[in-house]
Amino acid sequence: MTAFQCILMGFLIVCAVSVSFSKNLLNSILIYMSYSLIMSILWVCLESPDLAITEAAVGAGVTSILFFATLKKIHAIRIEKDKQSEEGTQSE
Repeated sequence: MTAFQCILMGFLIVCAVSVSFSKNLLNSILIYMSYSLIMSILWVCLESPDLAITEAAVGAGVTSILFFATLKKIHAIRIEKDKQSEEGTQSE
C-alpha cells in the first residue's frame, strides 16, 4: 500500500469512530457522507472504477438524501424560519 492509501485508511477509521460518538444526527450524516467519498477514492486507487462510482452515487448520494429526508420528516431538522419564530415567541 502506498502512503496515500494508508492515510485514506486512517481517515476511514477516524470517520467510523467519530460517527459512533457523534450526538448530533446531522453531523453523523455528514461524517457518513465523507466516509463514503473516502471509500470511493480508495476504490479508484485499487483500480475498480465501477465500485467507486457506485459507492459515490449510492453511499454519498442516494443514502444521504434519504437520511436528510427522514430527519426532515421526523422534524429533527428545522427550517431557519421555524427557529427564528420560536426564539421570538420565547423572548416576548
